[in-house]
Amino acid sequence: MSGLKELKNRISSVKSTQKITKAKQMVAAAKLRRAQEAAEASKPYASRMANVVANLTASMGEGAGGPKLLAGSGSDKVHMLIVMTAERGLCGGFNANTAKAARLKIEELKAAGKEVKIITVGKKGREALKGDYESLFVDHVDLSQAKDKFTPFAIGLGHDLTRRFENGEFDVATLIFSEFKNVLVQNPVAKQLIPAEAPEDVETIDLNGAMYTYEPSEPEILEALLPRYLNTQILSAMLENAAGEQAASMTAMDNATRNAGDMIDSLSLQYNRARQAQITKELIEIISGAEAL
Repeated sequence: MSGLKELKNRISSVKSTQKITKAKQMVAAAKLRRAQEAAEASKPYASRMANVVANLTASMGEGAGGPKLLAGSGSDKVHMLIVMTAERGLCGGFNANTAKAARLKIEELKAAGKEVKIITVGKKGREALKGDYESLFVDHVDLSQAKDKFTPFAIGLGHDLTRRFENGEFDVATLIFSEFKNVLVQNPVAKQLIPAEAPEDVETIDLNGAMYTYEPSEPEILEALLPRYLNTQILSAMLENAAGEQAASMTAMDNATRNAGDMIDSLSLQYNRARQAQITKELIEIISGAEAL
C-alpha cells in the first residue's frame, strides 16, 4: 500500500504544479498582449526618428564631421556592452540565449585585443555573466520596479551612456537584446549605439533634384537629436525585450502544463496497474485461504 500512497501523492503534487503553470501561462498571455501593443506603438516614432537621422547624415556628406556621438572618439579600443535580459526566469531559453550571445561578443572582442566593459540590464543576465565576467561590470539597471513603464529607465541609461562617452570611458557602445519576431521567435541581436549608425533600410525622401536647406545646420540639429535617438533605440529594445520575455514565458508555461498532463497520465496508469495488482493479490490470498479450509 505504501507504493500506492506514494503514487497518489505524486499525482496530487503534479496536479498542483499543473495548476500553477496554467495560471502563469494565462498571466503571461495577458502581459504579452500589452507588451506587444506597447512595442508596436513605439515603432512609428522610432522609424521616423531613424528616417530623420539617416537623411540628415546623408545631407552632410562624407568627411563633413559632425557631433561626437555620430563621428565617434576616433578609436575603438574600449567597448561598452549593454546586456539586456529579464528580471525573472521561467521563460525557457530567453535569458540564456541573450547571455550566450553576450559571451560570444565578449570573447570576440577580447580575442581582438579590445578592452570590454559591461552594463547589465535585468537581473538574469547579470547572474548568468557574473561567474566569468564580474570584473568587467561597471553598472547595473534594475528593472524590477519598472512595471511596464520603461521610459524613465531608457532615458536614464541613455544619459548615463552619453556622460560616460563624453568622459572618455569607452569608444564603442553595443546593445545586446532579444528582438521580438513573434510568439515563438525571439532572436538575440547586437546593435551599435555609439557611435550612432545611420540606418540603411529607412525610407529616403526623393526631392527630384531639389535640396533641403537646414536652419540651424545639420550638425547642430544632429547634436540635439542624437541623444534622443539613443534614448529611442534603448526604449525600443526594452519594449521588444519585454514582449519577448512574456512570449517565451507563455510558451514555456504551456509546455510545462502539457508535460505535467503527460506525467499525470503516466502516473495514473502506474497507480491503476499497481492497485489492480494489489487487488488481484488480495483475492488470490482469500481464495487460497478458503481452499485450505
